Amino acid sequence: MTPGARLQAAAELLDAVWSGTAPPDVLVDDYFRKRRYAGSSDRRAIQERLYGVLRRRARLLWWIERTGINIGDDDTPNARAALIAILATEDRTPPDEINGLFSGERHCPAALNTQESELAEALYGRPLNHHDMPAPVAYEFPAWMEPSLSNLWGDRLIEEIAALNQTAPVDLRVNTLKTTREAAQSALAGAFIETAETPFSPIGLRVEGHPRLGGTETFKRGFVEIQDEGSQLIALLSDARPGMTVVDYCAGAGGKTLALAAAMGRGSRISGKLIACDISKTRLDRLRPRLKRAGAHSVKCRVIAARDDNWVSEQAGRADRVLVDVPCTGTGTWRRNPNAKWRFTPTDLDELIDMQRHILKDAAAMVKPGGRLIYASCSLLEQENEQQMAWFLDQFPNFHPLPINEVWAQTIGGAPPPPGAGLRLSPASTGTDGFFCAVLET
Repeated sequence: MTPGARLQAAAELLDAVWSGTAPPDVLVDDYFRKRRYAGSSDRRAIQERLYGVLRRRARLLWWIERTGINIGDDDTPNARAALIAILATEDRTPPDEINGLFSGERHCPAALNTQESELAEALYGRPLNHHDMPAPVAYEFPAWMEPSLSNLWGDRLIEEIAALNQTAPVDLRVNTLKTTREAAQSALAGAFIETAETPFSPIGLRVEGHPRLGGTETFKRGFVEIQDEGSQLIALLSDARPGMTVVDYCAGAGGKTLALAAAMGRGSRISGKLIACDISKTRLDRLRPRLKRAGAHSVKCRVIAARDDNWVSEQAGRADRVLVDVPCTGTGTWRRNPNAKWRFTPTDLDELIDMQRHILKDAAAMVKPGGRLIYASCSLLEQENEQQMAWFLDQFPNFHPLPINEVWAQTIGGAPPPPGAGLRLSPASTGTDGFFCAVLET
C-alpha cells in the first residue's frame, strides 16, 4: 500500500471509532479481515497511525480549535483534520507533502479543500505540546475527572495519567487445566515467541512485542489465553477452589470465568459448580468456544435479566464465591482503548453507580454464610470503588472486608500489597491495567 492509501485506511478507521461504540481493536480486526491484501507492514503502520491519533486526540483537537479554521460543526471529531494536525505537528510534514498524501488518486484520501489546506499551513511546525494547554488536554484525560483523579493521586497524577496513555503489553494466562507455565513458555519459544514470567501472577507470561498468537498451536490447543496480568490477579484473589459453587456474575467476555475454571481444576477437570452470568446472550455465546478450547466443559452459562431475575432469587445463600466485576467507566483500560475515556459523562457515571449498587445487592444475596463476595472494577475512580464499598458495608453489615494483603498471601504469594481493605492496580504502580478489588466475607 502507498503512504496515501495507508492514510486513507487510518481515516476510515478513525471515522468508525469516533462514530460508534466498538473498541478500536475490534474494528481493526474486522477492517483487515475484509482486506486480506494488506501486508503485515501495512497493518502495523495503519494501526500505529490510528492509535497515535487516538492517544493525542485532546491535543490535536486543541490545536485545530486554536487555529480558528472552521473544519466542521459536527460533535464527532473530524478524522481528516486530526490526521492533518498530527502530520503537521508531531511529524512536521510540510504542507506540500500533506497535499501530496491527500492526492485524491486511487485508494488515497480526497484532495484537501480550502479549509484543510489552511489548516496544514497554520499547524506546520507547531509543537504537539504547548504550555498554554490545560492539564486535561496536555495529559489526555476528561476535564470532569480531574478533581477525582487529583484527589486520588495527588502529586503522582501526571505520572499515573502518562502511564495510562502508553501502549499496553500482551499478557497471557497459562491454562493450568492443560499445562504448566514452564511448558507453555517452552512451547511458545518453539514458535519463536519470546515471553517472560509476569512479576505478580504465578500463572502469567508477558509477550515480547506484539506477535500474532492466534495461529500458534499453543493458543489453538487452549494452553494459554490472552489476559492482562491485573485481570489474572482479580481471578486469583477470588480464591475459587475445587468443589466450590462459584458465580461469575458479570462474566462479559469470560476471561475471569476461564481463570476461575482453571483454579477449580482437579487434574484436567473442574470440580464443583461454576456459573458464568451476563445480560448479553451474544457475549456468552462467544464464551462457549473459548470454554471448549480451554477444556472447561462443565461451566454453565446463564443469561440473566438486568433487573429482578428469578434465577438470581433462587440462588440465595448457595454460592461459596461470587465475583462481581461490575460495568464501569473502564478508566483503568485506557491503554488498550484510548477512545473510551471520551465516551462517558458525569451523568453516565451516576447511572453506572446506580447499576453497580443494584448488581451488588443481587450478588450479596447469593453468597452463603461464610462465603465471599469479590468486588472488582477496571475503573480508577473512587466513586466506583472505595465509595461503593462504603455504601455496601453500610447497607449489608453482615459482610466485612478481609485485609487484602492477607488474601493476597493466601492466594497469590510473593510480596503482598500494603495492608488495607482494597487493592489498587495501575500501569504506573504495577505495570498492569488499572483495577480495584475488595474481598468481602459474611
